[in-house]
Amino acid sequence: MFFRNLTLFRFSPAVAEDLNRLDEVLGEHRLRPCGPLEMGTKGFVPPVGRGEEAALTHAVKACTLVTVGSEDKLLPAAVVNDELYRKVQKIAEEEGRKVGGRERKRIKEDLLTELLPRAFVRSSRLSAYVDKRHGWLVLDSSSRKSAENALTQMREALGSFPAVPLAPEEGPRVLMTDWLATGNLPAGLALGDECELRDPATATGAIARCRRQELDSEEVKEHLRNGKQVFQLGLTFDDRMSFVLGEDLVVRKLKFLDVVLDEMGDSHQDAAAEMDARFALLTLELERLLGKLEEWFGLPRPADA
Repeated sequence: MFFRNLTLFRFSPAVAEDLNRLDEVLGEHRLRPCGPLEMGTKGFVPPVGRGEEAALTHAVKACTLVTVGSEDKLLPAAVVNDELYRKVQKIAEEEGRKVGGRERKRIKEDLLTELLPRAFVRSSRLSAYVDKRHGWLVLDSSSRKSAENALTQMREALGSFPAVPLAPEEGPRVLMTDWLATGNLPAGLALGDECELRDPATATGAIARCRRQELDSEEVKEHLRNGKQVFQLGLTFDDRMSFVLGEDLVVRKLKFLDVVLDEMGDSHQDAAAEMDARFALLTLELERLLGKLEEWFGLPRPADA
């Protein structure tokens, strides 16, 4: 398992100590199947293996992997509204009267009760890990909403988990625009082949998206001279991973390059051993990247209260 996106939060050393309870608290918040009349359920599922006996955490050194799962009923509003329309029309034709708002609401509730048990269930999983040594919560998602939902599940399990969004001291948009304009990137960092440039003057300003393109080209520089700034920038770090970094400091399209994959090899005896090796490699590589993000953008770890 390798993460494909990174949404990041930070927490203090005191919070890290409290995370030692994860093993014991997650069991009470295990994902259960969606009931006949429920729209959805959320909870934790084993990151390795399946079944009630499988552990809900997987730890390598100071990093602990968890997986938040959900089951959601697929019941499109259009389906409910079509059925509601048919029932209202039938009443009007057979009884010769109009259906009022209160009765319409009751009919709709009855329809939901009738349709929910037959609705399809969609399962989803979101992996995350906590690095207790350095104070990072790393979620495999580029969606702020999905990341916040997973964080809410962890807070409910722990009772409290004061992980906070990143608060950079250096403006990511300004810094990345300078990298692209001057070509002066920090050591180990190189331009990739895609970017998104926007005119920051207005919310509806012009947007230029470049993919599979040399970013030091004159075409890109012309956009910068016209006042556009970098909102997303493709980068390569130490020739070991590539990604697209957003001005929100969300890492998208994360990909480990061949030199990293070759180090893992393929001699693992079983799935658990392979998972252990992959998670160890993931956290080791990301420890270096996150340390550099902290350095470049000024992302201090919260202090204990």
